[in-house]
Amino acid sequence: MRKRTGKLLSAVLAVSLVMSLGLGSWNVSAEAETAEAVTEAVSEAEMAAEADAAGGAVSFTPGTYEATAQGFGGDIVVSVTVSENEITAVDITGDKETPTLGGIAVAELGEKMVAAQTPNVDGVSGASVSSGAIIAAATEALEAAGADIAALDANRKDTSAEPVEKTEETLTTDIVIAGAGGAGMTAAIKATQAGKSVILLEKMSYAGGNTTKATGGMNAAETHYQAEQGIEDSVEQFVEDTMEGGHQINDIDLVTTMAENSAAGIDWLDEIGAPLPKVSFSGGATNARIHSPEDGSGVGEYLVEAFTKQLDNLGIEIMYNTKATELIQEDGAVVGLKAESDTTNYTIEAKAVILATGGFGANEEMYTQYRPDLKGTVTTNAPGATGDGIVMAQAVGADLVDIEQIQLHPTVEQTTSMLITEGVRGDGAILVNQSGERFINEMETRDVVSAAELEQEGCYAYVIFDQHLRDNLKAIEKYVTNGLTVQADTYAGLAEQINVDPDTFTKTMVAWNSAVANQKDEAFGRDTGMENPLSTAPYYAIKIAPGIHHTMGGVKINTKAEVINTDGNVIPGLFAAGEVTGGVHGGNRIGGNAVADIVVFGGIAADSAIAYCGE
Repeated sequence: MRKRTGKLLSAVLAVSLVMSLGLGSWNVSAEAETAEAVTEAVSEAEMAAEADAAGGAVSFTPGTYEATAQGFGGDIVVSVTVSENEITAVDITGDKETPTLGGIAVAELGEKMVAAQTPNVDGVSGASVSSGAIIAAATEALEAAGADIAALDANRKDTSAEPVEKTEETLTTDIVIAGAGGAGMTAAIKATQAGKSVILLEKMSYAGGNTTKATGGMNAAETHYQAEQGIEDSVEQFVEDTMEGGHQINDIDLVTTMAENSAAGIDWLDEIGAPLPKVSFSGGATNARIHSPEDGSGVGEYLVEAFTKQLDNLGIEIMYNTKATELIQEDGAVVGLKAESDTTNYTIEAKAVILATGGFGANEEMYTQYRPDLKGTVTTNAPGATGDGIVMAQAVGADLVDIEQIQLHPTVEQTTSMLITEGVRGDGAILVNQSGERFINEMETRDVVSAAELEQEGCYAYVIFDQHLRDNLKAIEKYVTNGLTVQADTYAGLAEQINVDPDTFTKTMVAWNSAVANQKDEAFGRDTGMENPLSTAPYYAIKIAPGIHHTMGGVKINTKAEVINTDGNVIPGLFAAGEVTGGVHGGNRIGGNAVADIVVFGGIAADSAIAYCGE
């Protein structure tokens, strides 16, 4: 570049000198030669500039290099193989990542990096922690190979395909289901077991939707697990708790249907290899009712893995990266839908359609239409929760209910949007503010606890628990491995970690342990989740604040999961289940009811669609 710049400068100076001296007698050939030199120099300089802009030459020390980074579930190991000037292979190992989220990143990003010839590729939506760990480890490995990452980025290969003209394809089935979350997978399994042909669509590259985010459990009453553990409960109390938690605006018929079928839902999960035997309390529940996996794992990941395994066993293929866009209606009845992938526009003809597309908690533009006060609030929702099914249903005349009812979850780690499971408080954790004091009955409903947090200094709080609680709730391990917790061997030491007054915090802990011993919380009247004191060191804290968690409003349905139009009539052929619907949760969802909703109404939607299809 320096030689070319010098040549350009010399040529320009020569012309300038001639012109400045007024030597108009110089000959035409000299002028042409000088002009040619200038033109050549300019051209070469421009080419050099373009080369610089495109990045320098890429070179590596050939070999295989390995690096490790902390993923969502544990260490992710990335092994990168390079030649002198090319990344030839990227192998990723992350056995502890969630199969339905982080596992997708483990499977996909290596191929993307080889194609792009840089570690800086787009991650997998919904798996930002795993994706970030893979990119960080790949970067470290390539730097060890002598790579200039800036040069790799500058020379990045364009992996975007040329725009293609999409093909048109028509498919025919008994039942088409939009959305492979918990409700959609439940419906697909049941419909297939009944002998119906099913097409299951999912717009994301993985299954699960918001179900993957569920961490607590499934509420159910009068189950065999409760009976075996001596827990007294009733369908009537389940209904009463849900109505009270929802501020009495729930549809009591839907609530009753959910409660009456909840024990059968637990039995069905047993049948497909997804038992939920651990029973504990959740906020707003009178009795121990929330059922979760034996080891305390997050219920959502556990169920999604079980559902996808059952889908495989039944030969049900999920059409990933395929988004439902429009319902097809003839003579007032829904007879199919339109969908699209990157390469194909589908027309899917069906006898019945089930919408299980989820809510809209990841669509700020949509939820701020109904709740402008929530603009900018962190969300725990999966990225696919954008309200597509609600919009499609409205286009064929569906009515909406409780659409402005949007729930904040009180325990969300704000830097990662990671939900701290209800089970932590249900198993005995407490909340303290920046003064080191409790400020609420931690087992109140989510809206009440969230509102109380927002009244504290800084609008945040800390979840406090001990080693005994950690040992008995597997979900906590992810919070620890992801660096969300701080810990200390004494109350005073933990207080210093979270910058609160040690004396005040120690008094708070002593008072709480006394309340547990006496089974009486005189400060706030808590009477559940008090089986064990917080007295086993080390002690832990997680800083939390409210985040958008569940959109309780949506498409109006009846107890048969049939969609209702704005005239109050059933839309023939159209059914819906899960978070795409409204009416079940009212003004506030009780923790554990979302899983009950997807299992119960996912099954009912399938049963109703099967009956509608006929023999």
